[in-house]
Amino acid sequence: MTSETARRTTSTNTAAVARDILVPFLFTFMIARTLVFLIVSRRIPDLYLHLGGTHVHHLNYGIFLLSAVGAYLLFAQPDARKRTRVAALYGVGLALTFDEFGMWVHLGGSYWQRASFDAIVVIAALLGLVAARPAWSHFRPHHWATTVALAAALAVFGVLLVDSFNYADRLLVRIQIIEQSQPPVR
Repeated sequence: MTSETARRTTSTNTAAVARDILVPFLFTFMIARTLVFLIVSRRIPDLYLHLGGTHVHHLNYGIFLLSAVGAYLLFAQPDARKRTRVAALYGVGLALTFDEFGMWVHLGGSYWQRASFDAIVVIAALLGLVAARPAWSHFRPHHWATTVALAAALAVFGVLLVDSFNYADRLLVRIQIIEQSQPPVR
């Protein structure tokens, strides 16, 4: 195989892996958010795991899943079919972990922190860009112009994101009221 063919194959594989991660990532985030909302609004029973009076947050499931995926990839060296399944599990673990990003950055607080949602959006956008980008060898001037414009937009987004943390608490008051009204931990 020539180096050009190898480069094209690697680029195609990278995009495919990004898609294999992105889809389960998005579904897991949507399911997690929906379930938490339904639980705190008392529309479904409390499905949380409680150990010794401590609520085990789903970011812990994500951390364990990411650790297992990493160990599997390091020690088992799976074939392409199994790597596709592992990529899906990685997407699930990534979503479970970063869905509670605000809680681990701020060491507590409400589940509904803006930082968590923003982290999910940034990760999904990056995975989407990797999944949709052309092979490096096919980059043309308009691709580079788009890349520079996107980098500038990401920088502006980052500045605005940090600034938005000052206003996010006011926007989430209603959800926090629902969250505070949930039944006490058994």
